[in-house]
Amino acid sequence: MSNNLPFQPLVFGGDINVYSVARAFHEAYGVRTIAFGKYPSFPCHNSAILDYRVCPDNEEESAFRRNAQAVAEEFPDKKIILLGCGDNYVQMAAHCRDSLPSNVIAPYIDGALLDRLINKEEFYKLCDQYGVAHPATFIYDKSMGHDFSLPWGPPYIAKPAESVTYWATGDRTLAKVYICQSWEELLQSLDHVYAAGYENHMVLQEFIPGDDSYMRVLTSYSDHAGRVTTMCLGHVLLEEHSPHGIGNHAVILTDCDEALEQQIKGLLEALHFVGFSNFDIKYDRRDGKYKAFEINCRQGRSNYYVTGAGHNIARLLVEDLVEGKQLPFQMTKNRSLWRMVPKSVAFKFTPKQYHEEMRALIRAGADHHSLVYSGDASLRRRLRVCKNHLGNIKRFDQYNKLPE
Repeated sequence: MSNNLPFQPLVFGGDINVYSVARAFHEAYGVRTIAFGKYPSFPCHNSAILDYRVCPDNEEESAFRRNAQAVAEEFPDKKIILLGCGDNYVQMAAHCRDSLPSNVIAPYIDGALLDRLINKEEFYKLCDQYGVAHPATFIYDKSMGHDFSLPWGPPYIAKPAESVTYWATGDRTLAKVYICQSWEELLQSLDHVYAAGYENHMVLQEFIPGDDSYMRVLTSYSDHAGRVTTMCLGHVLLEEHSPHGIGNHAVILTDCDEALEQQIKGLLEALHFVGFSNFDIKYDRRDGKYKAFEINCRQGRSNYYVTGAGHNIARLLVEDLVEGKQLPFQMTKNRSLWRMVPKSVAFKFTPKQYHEEMRALIRAGADHHSLVYSGDASLRRRLRVCKNHLGNIKRFDQYNKLPE
């Protein structure tokens, strides 16, 4: 594989996040992205837009360094743009960034700041410091056992303060987030988490009322100097509710809220943040405030909603890191629709008040599905995407409730 460009994208992971990044690079520059993943799995394996390389020990730092070194040597005259598409890969990239080969660019903050930000307990402290609202929160330590109380009633939210070691337990019965309808269910969930071998704190939070359409996602890009250049707010209309997919976005309408975005911009620039950031936020109708749940120090798995809205994420990286351009600050204003599900699922499970605009955007060609790409449309690929559509139809029928 060769290209005439002065750069080569390199990503770590094998999920829809990786595919969406690779699609952005392919759309903008016609380049195939090199990706290292643990398994030969869809959607990255056998894709025309990816040079996908299976590495079973991909999550080990030694393998991460070895693979980055190999690609740097394979393309000695190019800048290698290295991106992680999962928290573990991002953590390694941040900690290794200053000791990678000289032609490798890893656009991340230093490891110590990243460790602080991805720990939800520390993140909420920063929110308090910079005036960013978040849900009422209690930090639980396993030494408390059942001897504690909360100043709010059910339903209770419970999630790990530190997700990398949480998933490193390898226990497939763990949930991404626990929504507990009673005190007894909360205690059982906590006991289950610590029995699995997790040692860090759990974050217990008040449940903010409202269906999926109260959720927002905010993706930002901060250049190499720590200046926010691009912000794209997404109004989430539908999420997954399966145990391992809970909270994953399924349908997003782009939106704009200048006050919210300026507030987050202030936080990011005060921290001298670099690279992509992704905030999960929910609108609280009780007090009219947007409340931040967490920050991902990377582009989210739904990042194609940004590219689909007209801000190709690959161009942001290349123009900043390779071409050295001073990018103007921009907030996405135009409306577009992004989906990870078939249209039938999108209309079945989203509130009817959004359907007219969704149909108008589809008619206008402002509708995007991360996996449906004409540049990667072999018969084999199209059949595999159809299988994904059928799986989503079945899963959403099983786990999601119809809108009221």
